[in-house]
Amino acid sequence: MNITNVSEYEAIAKEKLPKMIYDYFASGAEDQWTLKENNAFSRIMFRPRVLIDVSKIDLTTTVLGFKISMPIMIAPTAAQKMAHPEGEYATARAASAAGTIMTLSSWATSSIEEIVSTGPGIRFLQLYLLKDRNMVTQLVRRAEKAGFKAILLTADSPVIGRREADIKNRFILPSYLRMKNFEVMDLEKLYKIKDNGGLISVTNGLYDQSLTWKDVKWLQTITPLPILVKGVLTAQDARLAIQAGASGIIVSNHGARQLDYVPATIMALEEVVQAAEGRVPIFMDGGVRRGTDVFKALALGASGVFIGRPVVFSLAAEGEAGIRKALKMLHDELEITMALCGCPSLKDITRDHVVTERDRPRIAPRL
Repeated sequence: MNITNVSEYEAIAKEKLPKMIYDYFASGAEDQWTLKENNAFSRIMFRPRVLIDVSKIDLTTTVLGFKISMPIMIAPTAAQKMAHPEGEYATARAASAAGTIMTLSSWATSSIEEIVSTGPGIRFLQLYLLKDRNMVTQLVRRAEKAGFKAILLTADSPVIGRREADIKNRFILPSYLRMKNFEVMDLEKLYKIKDNGGLISVTNGLYDQSLTWKDVKWLQTITPLPILVKGVLTAQDARLAIQAGASGIIVSNHGARQLDYVPATIMALEEVVQAAEGRVPIFMDGGVRRGTDVFKALALGASGVFIGRPVVFSLAAEGEAGIRKALKMLHDELEITMALCGCPSLKDITRDHVVTERDRPRIAPRL
């Protein structure tokens, strides 16, 4: 396929996938305002510097002490075998080949142990805190045993957001798939559901809607793994996450699939970065489609970004080869952006390299 950027994979995925499955991956909550707003990267401009030696560009970085090839990692996305028969297997292999981190969703169609069987790699586990804490403990223990390096605690989902495309399509997990991380647990009722309303009801019944910051501390009592809190959009919650002992924060609006009319993550990022005051690394996901997007996030203080839909759509289009190509394109685009902005390494990227809407009144010329 003659693909030149990761966004082109979405149209191919739309052609290849059944409507119910494509809509599941592509749609957002309610009016999908936030889904569109996640493209707010387009409102941030560059302030490039020139005549700087960029003959060598270094994209390598460390995340929680682990060295990776670039500040671009793979976000958790559920049920990847709906996109391609190899699903999370392909994603794990592609991430390892690219020298970056893969995050496995709790609701994956490949298990923790199956991902390890694909070979070496740096993996994180995304986790929901369920009412049944024994289930949570079992998952965490399995992740530790399998050599996973961190836990991403999803904090923005006490209930499932209203995703109207899934409701219209009566979305259910295809009968030939299983949520493999829970296969050994008593969740057979998940596979007997006939429509989306039933699926939402059962899933909401599993989630702990009384989840608070004290539960972040509880999680630390059952595992030595670092915990990243995913779903923070405000300074207040950033401070609380740090107080609760989080090792990092992911600025995320859940791919615009939870609460509509929250800001684009790139617009919420700087507030969270400033509140953190350098005490923990801040990452972000949502809307990243170009290396220029990655650069803008780094300039606003992110230590790295996670990508979700580009992985699923490239997986649907070309399997593992598609994900490898998508990661390579984003790597190369970031490398070019760094060169053209006069930044030979990630540490050279500063806030002065971008202009946001908040900056423009301050720098506008006087008439």
